Amino acid sequence: MLLELKGVGMYFGGLRALDGVDLALEQGMIRSLIGPNGAGKTTLFNIISGLYPATQGETVFMGRKITGMKPFEISKLGIARTFQNIRLFQHMSVLQNVMVGEHNQTKTGLMGAVLRTPSMRKEEKEAEKEALSLLEFVGLPELMNERAQGLPYGKQRLLELARALASKPRLLLLDEPTAGMNLTETATLTRMILKIRKMGVTVFLVEHRMKVVMEISDQVTVLDHGSKISEGTPDQVKEDEKVIRAYLGEKRREKLSRNG
Repeated sequence: MLLELKGVGMYFGGLRALDGVDLALEQGMIRSLIGPNGAGKTTLFNIISGLYPATQGETVFMGRKITGMKPFEISKLGIARTFQNIRLFQHMSVLQNVMVGEHNQTKTGLMGAVLRTPSMRKEEKEAEKEALSLLEFVGLPELMNERAQGLPYGKQRLLELARALASKPRLLLLDEPTAGMNLTETATLTRMILKIRKMGVTVFLVEHRMKVVMEISDQVTVLDHGSKISEGTPDQVKEDEKVIRAYLGEKRREKLSRNG
């Protein structure tokens, strides 16, 4: 398994955000995590990426226990993520934002950066070439010199995706990647996620648009009040009565087959 969560729990004082969640991701799959607001989805992502220390349980990535590791250490191991609320360096250029994402791949130390050594300059050129390639991948090469803050919302989402890919992840966590996007932008991003999987990157996403979830997921995990209540293929999950009751409600069964 690429990633395993074993009995992961998270408590904020007396509030139970996650309660003994078990989960496993195989290499090369697309898994979606769904559930009502407050179900614990983003909390789970924060634990995997090291932003929160789990109250109980453990997280294992590529056979290595990463519970308690710092976010930058986990990133170096091959886990990258985007956030529900876009977190770009707004006053930096589009190209610079992507190059920042490559920081965990660089080898030149502080002294090399200060002295501008030949090896540092070579590494910087290679990083710029890779960043341009990623901007081409997400469709933003012509905007490389624009400031991030000047981009339309949908293109900022694509830039954040390119920056996450710059760290060369084995596992990519996408937290509500289509939030705020129109239907055209959502379709573009959906196609891009499928292309990312073809690159050999495993994708784990929190997503509220059920049409996206049903179209691209190999497996779907459902949380409710911090507990896993269902897991399986999209077809299996959408017919699960626990999901219908807890997440959709009896009158909204068909929503799983339509655009959320």
